[in-house]
Amino acid sequence: MHTRTLDDWTHVHRFGDADTGARERRVLWVIGLTAATMVAEIAGGIAFGSMALLADGLHMASHVTALAITAFAYAFARRHADDPRFSFGTGKVGSLAGFASAVLLAGFAGVMAVESVGRLMAPREIVFDQALVVAAVGLAVNAVSAVLLRGGHGHGHHHDHDDDHDHDHDHGHGTHDDDHNLHGAYLHVIADALTSVLAILALLAGKLAGWVWLDPLMGIVGALLIAHWSWGLLRRTGAVLTDRQAPLPVCRAITDAIEGDGTDRVADLHVWSIGPGSRAAILSVVTDDPQAPAHYRERLPDDLGLAHVSIEVHRCPNQHGGVP
Repeated sequence: MHTRTLDDWTHVHRFGDADTGARERRVLWVIGLTAATMVAEIAGGIAFGSMALLADGLHMASHVTALAITAFAYAFARRHADDPRFSFGTGKVGSLAGFASAVLLAGFAGVMAVESVGRLMAPREIVFDQALVVAAVGLAVNAVSAVLLRGGHGHGHHHDHDDDHDHDHDHGHGTHDDDHNLHGAYLHVIADALTSVLAILALLAGKLAGWVWLDPLMGIVGALLIAHWSWGLLRRTGAVLTDRQAPLPVCRAITDAIEGDGTDRVADLHVWSIGPGSRAAILSVVTDDPQAPAHYRERLPDDLGLAHVSIEVHRCPNQHGGVP
């Protein structure tokens, strides 16, 4: 006969980090690729006196910094995954890194907008052939980087049009692997690729049709799109970092599961994210026929990502037939 010990009721607090090792390796590959391109462009700019090459190389340096934040967050979360000083593990470190990436994206968009407006007001001479080569190289590097990061990002789609009505479009109230750390890195690469595409289109229009004004105009369009992405990432990561209540369908699914037989009522419910695809929940059950917490835990759906659940059970006497 098995003698139960305290270990039967304890568990590790590692949430949503099952495959971060593979993702971390992908980010390191992208860092290496981006850093090599950065060094080549800076060296070429200095050697050949090309301001376009030098500027793009320095721009690449900003993305290496952002990617380094992503890699550091993965390493930190992995090394401190079992550190008892983190009450619910290090699952939110990725969201913190994603928030930092969103801030950097917003700064990048601001610089793009200011520079573009300045060039729209005071046009500069453009060496089209050289600039096209730089933009094409940048696009190729970012395309490869996007494929690498996309491979570890799952479907990764988000509805940035979520509002303040406590529904984040959590389809089927299941969980999606919301790795904000990787998503932030992915957005940096996509933002860089977008600027390269817009630059190529504008440079071709300027070279072939003489529309030099299109170059700074495309810069403004790119800045607005990047700012939109940044705002979406800021909202999602900010919601995680401030322990925002889970989407309404998730809360309803929990309440319906507990109150299914009509004799129990959920008096208090808190559900929040503690890592990619993982949530914690605290709920109070009021009933005239109290059962052990395990009884109510077994009622909870398996597809909500509830990795850590605390249940309080309160007797409400003289309420036969259910709590009103």
